[in-house]
Amino acid sequence: MVIIERYDFGEIVIDGKTYTRDLIVFWTGEVWPNWWRKEGHNVCIEDVSDLLKRGDFEIVIFGTGAYGVCRVSENVINELRKRGADVIICNTYDAVQKFNELVKQGRKVVACLHLTC
Repeated sequence: MVIIERYDFGEIVIDGKTYTRDLIVFWTGEVWPNWWRKEGHNVCIEDVSDLLKRGDFEIVIFGTGAYGVCRVSENVINELRKRGADVIICNTYDAVQKFNELVKQGRKVVACLHLTC
């Protein structure tokens, strides 16, 4: 089980390690650092293609930044739901709290987190 220890604008601490770029974190503690999106502040289907291939999750949380600037396309939301996943979209502060709550409940949750705006 992994807990996100801290999030501040542009920085997140997971399992004692500090990250300063957008990332994807799994309930298992696995971290995919340097999550880059094709269109910057828009999450497109290509941006989650590796996640879709993995497919062993129940919930995907999108942290849209400290101020919620990042947007998740309807295609992404629909594809995840079609595969049986719940989708939660909120600012990154709330996404971190929700991720930690769901991990503690034993849920298979993934957080795709934009760390800045």
